[in-house]
Amino acid sequence: MQTTTLSFSNLHNHGELFAKLFRARKQSFIVQKNWDLPEAEDMEFDQYDTPQSRWVAVHDKGEVLAGFRLTPTTARCGIYSYMIRDAQKGILGGSIPQDLLYGEAPVDDQVWECSRVFVSHDIPQMYRRKVHFKMVEAMTGSARDLGAMRLIALTGASWPRWYGRCGLEAEAIGRVMWIDDANFQCVSINLTAKMH
Repeated sequence: MQTTTLSFSNLHNHGELFAKLFRARKQSFIVQKNWDLPEAEDMEFDQYDTPQSRWVAVHDKGEVLAGFRLTPTTARCGIYSYMIRDAQKGILGGSIPQDLLYGEAPVDDQVWECSRVFVSHDIPQMYRRKVHFKMVEAMTGSARDLGAMRLIALTGASWPRWYGRCGLEAEAIGRVMWIDDANFQCVSINLTAKMH
């Protein structure tokens, strides 16, 4: 099992992996969760998939097992910045509540947003924890390499149960909200803490 951090500048080195990651996102978010998201050529994408972001794929023998996107909170593309901030500003049309954060959404070189986090539904239960650990390792490692001291994410409200097990130090930065089919909450992950 390996992890690869993809960017627009290194895509040519990774063949089909980028497309496979976006196909796996479609499977996870559109097929499994039934979210209403843009898709083309069997891939899910949105306005935050720009050269400012990075994508991390956890993969094995050509199959994408899990993945996520990292976007700097300083990102700008037209009217968009990053998902949590745009939701707070009301730009996303109400799919995510505007009062999702206790304070102002950060715009800081050292804070990145982690979004579109998924683990393939095909992975057997006994193997999932291993994939989760690999994903957390890749998330913290890639974010640190990009200069991040902190990650923010809109994640499942059950995060306190598994973040600690994965060695993450995090705190809630917003209320618990029902979105689509589950409870979610914004969290801040401290990347300067030592991994347990």
